[in-house]
Amino acid sequence: MQKILSSVIYILVGILCSSHQAADSNNLMVEEKRIEKAAQQLPDVINRFKVDVDSFENIIAPLTSLDSFETAINLRAKQLWSKAVLSFADLKDNDDRPLYWARLQTSRSLRQNPAFNALTSAQQEALLWNLELLSRGKEDINFDKKSTKKILLTGFDPFFLDRHINQSNPSGAVALALDNSIINLNDQSVEIETLIVPVRFGDFDKGMIEQLLAPYIKDKSVDMVITVSMGRDDFDLERFPGLRRSAKAPGNLNTFTGATADNPLVPLLDDKPLNGPEFVEFSLPASKMLKAKGDFKINDNHKVRTTEKSFSPETLNELAGMTSVEGSGGGYLSNEVSYRSILLRDQYNPDLAVGHIHTPRFREFEPVKTQKIIAQLKNMIVLAITK
Repeated sequence: MQKILSSVIYILVGILCSSHQAADSNNLMVEEKRIEKAAQQLPDVINRFKVDVDSFENIIAPLTSLDSFETAINLRAKQLWSKAVLSFADLKDNDDRPLYWARLQTSRSLRQNPAFNALTSAQQEALLWNLELLSRGKEDINFDKKSTKKILLTGFDPFFLDRHINQSNPSGAVALALDNSIINLNDQSVEIETLIVPVRFGDFDKGMIEQLLAPYIKDKSVDMVITVSMGRDDFDLERFPGLRRSAKAPGNLNTFTGATADNPLVPLLDDKPLNGPEFVEFSLPASKMLKAKGDFKINDNHKVRTTEKSFSPETLNELAGMTSVEGSGGGYLSNEVSYRSILLRDQYNPDLAVGHIHTPRFREFEPVKTQKIIAQLKNMIVLAITK
């Protein structure tokens, strides 16, 4: 009975937390409320796209209709992603943070606009959702270079910003560095398109990962899907992602799921418990990727935690009948993006190579280390697609 009650409460919390409104009396999200602190401590980062943010505010100031807001967001959100990719390449500073903060400044402008607030809650939600998707690269994915191989890669926003407001995320930097790139090898070419996803439980529960990845997995238009996040000391190839959340850490909205190691909980999809096995298996060519040269060790990480024990199984069969607490990637959203992408593979394209890479971690912002991470991860990709 207690487990049933916990599940019901969890679903209700998930529904509430899935709202992008998660705002205070000033109509701002927790993430948006950090902008002022960031502006004081990181003026160069915050102001990187100031012209674009100011322009968006001016554009939406006179708007009154839903259609006009839709048009403005569709244009400007796409431009923000494209400009961030170009800026990352031009400045070569390995900084993923300006895009993150510019997106938040843009959403803050919407929430503070009187005409936007006159729209229905459902209309506001739809507009903010579209802003998120488009500024994260959703409609920039265009495999148009006639390459022989196509790879879709995802990174994450910075997180734990209340600890370090200047935190960067190397996985986001990887995504910006590799977006719209092509790798030419002896007898083939490899095209890479990327996305960056939020560190927010509600967006996952609402189906953002499925919305972003499912079209390419379903129609078999990519040869590989790689999800990336910041992890431990080394590179880790996460062999067995688990279904359940167990990390006590909050997301970027400072919301908690109620999940713990003693009470691991199934995440949601469209307000219902995500339906899948307790564990799934990574299918990237790990034996090749382990040989990638660079400054960091690379591990084929099999370690998992179940309600029965912690161990490192060699095969998925060894996990049959067990209840997941932590997958190889842990019990947080990095494990979950891996689980969800592999679950899509199992549902729609079982032969597709899909898997998660944890990068070495760092505090705050380390551009030199970030560049080393990008270079070695690119080497992994080259080996992964080499015949």
